[in-house]
Amino acid sequence: MDPAGLALLLGLGSAITLAAANAFVKASGDILMTRATLSLSGAAIVAPAAFFVPLPTTQTWTILALSLPAHWFYQFALIRAMHRGDLSLVFPVMRGSAPLLTAIAALVILGEELKPLAIAGLLVASLATIVFALPEAERIGDKSIKRAALFWAVITGIGVAMYNIIDAQGVRTAPSQFTFIVWLFLLDFIGLNTFAVFNRRGAYLSGLAARWRYGVSAGALSVLSFGMALYGFSVAPVAYISALRETAVVFGALMGWFFLKEGFGPRRTMAAFALAGGLVLLQIA
Repeated sequence: MDPAGLALLLGLGSAITLAAANAFVKASGDILMTRATLSLSGAAIVAPAAFFVPLPTTQTWTILALSLPAHWFYQFALIRAMHRGDLSLVFPVMRGSAPLLTAIAALVILGEELKPLAIAGLLVASLATIVFALPEAERIGDKSIKRAALFWAVITGIGVAMYNIIDAQGVRTAPSQFTFIVWLFLLDFIGLNTFAVFNRRGAYLSGLAARWRYGVSAGALSVLSFGMALYGFSVAPVAYISALRETAVVFGALMGWFFLKEGFGPRRTMAAFALAGGLVLLQIA
């Protein structure tokens, strides 16, 4: 398969599995413990692969030392955002802001330049992703939607952009793309589970036991989703893969409509077409 086609499949596949993973987290009722179980199960899933991939070099360890705090920052911000607002508000804001932030960071840090048409497509796709899943009109005045939720959603988007840029360097400079992917998942569980141990104290193990089905399912999907994204970074520009991955908001809404019988509505239909148009512009560019 040609690199362009492979990048498209990797980006969209990552989006679908990301949406499914977040659906499991949402359904669990305990975001902290489900995310903790998710990271633990992700580490367990990839652990056998550590014996078959080349060992990390000094440069890879250095990038991992930068990447892990960025992932932990993202996870803590994500939990705060989800606790403070509806998922239908915070998820599209956090994921929709990430491609634009990633593109800016990739330009400044990695020197990746996008053509004007690609920039236009990226802007359209990012804005459409946010509009797509904003609360319906009758829920805009809901007191539960706090400014703090929007604040932490944007902070989460910044976290996504941070780890996208760092991880792109990791997969490009590691002895193998899979070396970086495997060791990132092996070590990622430390931050959130250390926090959960101190936060839940004696209830930590019971919390894991109560949410393990959701966490393991989300963990397997997360390994698949982020593994595809990281591999995509090695064959295509970071901003392109990031933009494709953020269509997870669309797939999440489709899952809600199909499985949960949630309304789709004309606004979301129009936003979905706009999002598709933005991605076409990215493809053409």
